[in-house]
Amino acid sequence: MSETMQAAVLHAPGDIRVEQVPVPEPGPGEALVRVAACGVCGSDIPRMLRAGAYHFPIICGHEFSGHVVALGDRLAATGRVREGDLVTVPPLIPCHACAPCSQGNFSLCKDYGYFGSRRDGAYAQYVTVPDENLMVLPPDLDPRAAAMLDPAAIALHALWRTRMRGSKRVAVVGAGPIGLFAVQWARIAGASDVLVIELNERKAAMAAEAGATHTATSAQEAAELTGDGYDVVIESAGVPATVDQAVTLAARHGEAVFIGIPHDPVVLPKATFSSFLRREVTLHGAWNSFSAPFPGEEWRVAAKALASGDLAWKFMITHELGLDALPETMVSLGERSIFSSKVLFLPNEE
Repeated sequence: MSETMQAAVLHAPGDIRVEQVPVPEPGPGEALVRVAACGVCGSDIPRMLRAGAYHFPIICGHEFSGHVVALGDRLAATGRVREGDLVTVPPLIPCHACAPCSQGNFSLCKDYGYFGSRRDGAYAQYVTVPDENLMVLPPDLDPRAAAMLDPAAIALHALWRTRMRGSKRVAVVGAGPIGLFAVQWARIAGASDVLVIELNERKAAMAAEAGATHTATSAQEAAELTGDGYDVVIESAGVPATVDQAVTLAARHGEAVFIGIPHDPVVLPKATFSSFLRREVTLHGAWNSFSAPFPGEEWRVAAKALASGDLAWKFMITHELGLDALPETMVSLGERSIFSSKVLFLPNEE
């Protein structure tokens, strides 16, 4: 193994450099993972271009899979993980000391680590991973699918925040990867009617491929399809206007769950708030995707669904790139000058 590796290093917001850095050494309870694929999360774009991370320099990227190439002494002694294993990596590293952790609510950990924002992530050829974060997968699973487990688990976690049971009407706002997985989970759970609201016509077409029974590309079109409202509304776009829209889409005694992360103030107009009160709508927050035993049933169920083919994923991938293309691609994604659904970087592809 080379003593250096290629990595996309964030030195400051907007200052992304693809350079040679030392290959990290795994600690006693860690593995060294050769990254097979790392997806771009919507949170990576503002982090790398504007908001920044918790410290600099840092290697971002937290939706990833790879193969184990070396084991620390303590981890090797357990026999749980072996060199050559295909793994995906749940990106949150819980503290196991706070009250939420003691209750198994790892998504709510008060002092967590996180790949790609609080410690080096996987926009690199290699990354070190603690034992607890190594989720071994079937060797015949496509590593690209394994790299998409994070958004699949996030969508399932959000759905499980509701009382979703079969034969419900579900609306999904936003058709990025999380929204597209949410559509599929809703159909798997027995939803009889799934509306997807997505302004981009190409993404709306992807939503139909994911299993949406109806799509709308404008607020007016969505209003015409809403009727008395939807039992479950999943908001994945993270825009103030879509937050407002998600609340108004809920039926009487309906539920709206919010995954998207707005970067501007969110204000509910008086009419929206009044409707929310009068309809006795329940609003849920959904943060990450983790439960007990770590990383949670969300991850285990999603892994099985990807391996069995119950969850489709290939149709979401719009770009497969090497690390050299990362700085320019991030700028293009920030400017929305290219169409994308799921962008995957393949750091070790020739």
